[in-house]
Amino acid sequence: MTHFESLRAKLTDASHLASALALLSWDQEVMMPDGGTRLRSETSACLTGMYHELMVGPVIDRMKAVEDAGLEKLDAFQMRNYKTLRREIDRMVKLPKELVMESKRVSSEALSAWVNARKEKNFSLFAPLLSEIVRLKRLEADCYGYEAHPYDALLESYEPGMTTAKLKAIFEPFKLELGGLLPQIAAQPQIDDRWIRQQISAEAQLDWSRKVLQAMHYDLQRGRQDLSAHPFTINLNPDDVRITTMVQADDIREMLYSTIHEAGHALYEQGLPAQHFGLPAAEACSLGIHESQSRLWENNIARSLAFWEHFFPSFRELFPDKLQGKGPEDVFKAVNKVQPGFIRISADELTYHFHVALRFEIELALVSKEIEVADLPALWNEKVKKYLGLDVKHDAEGVLQDIHWSHGSIGYFPTYSLGSFYAAQLMDTAEIRIPGLQSQFSRGEFGEMKTWLNQEIHAHGKQYDSETLCTLATGKPLDVSHFTRYAKGKFREVYGVRIE
Repeated sequence: MTHFESLRAKLTDASHLASALALLSWDQEVMMPDGGTRLRSETSACLTGMYHELMVGPVIDRMKAVEDAGLEKLDAFQMRNYKTLRREIDRMVKLPKELVMESKRVSSEALSAWVNARKEKNFSLFAPLLSEIVRLKRLEADCYGYEAHPYDALLESYEPGMTTAKLKAIFEPFKLELGGLLPQIAAQPQIDDRWIRQQISAEAQLDWSRKVLQAMHYDLQRGRQDLSAHPFTINLNPDDVRITTMVQADDIREMLYSTIHEAGHALYEQGLPAQHFGLPAAEACSLGIHESQSRLWENNIARSLAFWEHFFPSFRELFPDKLQGKGPEDVFKAVNKVQPGFIRISADELTYHFHVALRFEIELALVSKEIEVADLPALWNEKVKKYLGLDVKHDAEGVLQDIHWSHGSIGYFPTYSLGSFYAAQLMDTAEIRIPGLQSQFSRGEFGEMKTWLNQEIHAHGKQYDSETLCTLATGKPLDVSHFTRYAKGKFREVYGVRIE
């Protein structure tokens, strides 16, 4: 066995342990009884500590053996994996095991507190644990170290190479351009989507969504679909990738688009090369690239007219007596209606980015200690009024709506917008590389699109950073103009007017 093979064997052990942790997380959000939180939190913390010990102990020892034997002996594939692992290990060793375990224990407890607080519409039930999470994340940023902003240290965990300064350089001009589009759309006659708000059972909704999942080629032999308080995707390994969704009885769009969004994530995880399990080559590149896969399927594909030309007949069967006179174009307009709302995951493609912006700004202030957790509800409501023109009525439609902070995922939210930008660029490239792509969609043929993503994105795993992977797939680094052109073209079609 070579030194690299010995390193890979130990990494595979670590990946199996990570799979067990993922299973515990899935169970807590889907199946675990309410009373199981305390000991489950301790179990998760214990396993997290074991994982950390394995990575900063035996894995580092084997990396040193590879280095001592000479890095020049590695082939190109091995060297790419080694460099990625080196970067991650160099960060990991900066965190004390005690901090890692405490963060996992607190976030596990916070999840249950968040679910209860949202149900009661009462932020004070979640605030104490969130305060502890923020304290731990600030400490984590200090342990990692940073040059310009403590947020950079946390952002690196989700989007390697990205910084606060780079994000501002992307977001600030984009917000201005977005702010110019919305008034033009608001000035047009608004789309009447009341007809699509029909009562339908959760069972019927889920049954229909599985037709969509099958068309997307989500492999249910290597995955499953469940309900949870907040939709998510979890990867136990490339052969066990699970999604959850949520159901709103009087609006099937909630279930449909949360399902498709999570299925986009799941297709990425199922498409990772299982033969490299344990190596970075079998892990996702970044959260920005991950979100590009979900946003591409959710918006660029499933909110297109071509998508509804195929799915409208089966959709109409859900409401046989209530869709008289309606056609694919009507659904296309209804699922693309631009209207500010309180809930991010239900937002249209344009106002969605103001939801991301306000969370990004709040996280920056939290991490830098400009604000504290007690300030969040009022600041949240102020920013919703500023960006969306809405008055928040209660905490569940405000500061409590997202699960991410209960996970300790501070630094994640910007990747949603980055994902949308990557998605538009990937879609433009796919349109060139796959002739007649929209015609394929209108016939319900999504296999060639999935195969192209498998080859251009999924197959590379984490061997390249986001910018390099985007350049390999599209011929150039991220260019936000792809999204703005896409948005102007789509909403010109939806509203029947020229959008400048």
